[in-house]
Amino acid sequence: MRVREWARREGFNEQTVWQWCRENRMPVPFERMNTGTIIIHDPKYENQPAVPTANGRTVCYARVSSSDQKDDLQRQADRLKAFAINMGVKSPEVVTETGSGMNDKRRKLNRLLSDPTVGTLIVERRDRLACMNMGLVESALKAQGRRIVVVDDTEPDDDLVRDMTEVLTSFCARLYGRRAAKRKTDAALRAARDA
Repeated sequence: MRVREWARREGFNEQTVWQWCRENRMPVPFERMNTGTIIIHDPKYENQPAVPTANGRTVCYARVSSSDQKDDLQRQADRLKAFAINMGVKSPEVVTETGSGMNDKRRKLNRLLSDPTVGTLIVERRDRLACMNMGLVESALKAQGRRIVVVDDTEPDDDLVRDMTEVLTSFCARLYGRRAAKRKTDAALRAARDA
C-alpha cells in the first residue's frame, strides 16, 4: 500500500513515514519503485487490499489542455505505460486526448468511463482526469468494482485547499469561456453586418 494509506491506518504523520523510508528505519518491509513511489508491505494488511482489485482491461489515460502540448502528451503517455508495466500489467492500453479538464464532453474519457470492460484507469495526476469532483468519479467507479490509480498523488491533503483550488478553477474557466463566447459573438455580428 502507499505511504499515505499506511500512515493513516497506523496513525502516523505521513512525513514521518517518508523520513523512515529514506533512512531505512521502517518497522515493516517496503519497496521503492523505479518511479520513486514507495509501496509498503505490512503483513497485517497483506490480505486486505488497499484498493479493490479490478477485473478487466487496464487503460492509461493521458490528457493535455491544448494542441501545442503534443510533445508533453506523448511523454505523459510513455510515463503512464512504463508505470503500468512496472505494476505488472502485460499490455496496457494508452488513450490520449486533448481538451480542457473542465470540459465534461471529452469523448474518449466518456467512452472509457462508460465501458464496463475497463477495470483499472491509470492517470498521472488527478487533474488529468477531472479538475473538479474527482471524488465523485472515483466513488462511482468503485461502486462498479473498478478503480482509478493516480501515479503522482502529491496534492494538497487539506480538503479546504483542494476545494478552494477547484472553485477558483471553475470561476476562471467560466470567465475565460464567457470572454471567448463574447469574442465569437462579436465576430459573428460583425461578419453579418459586413455581408
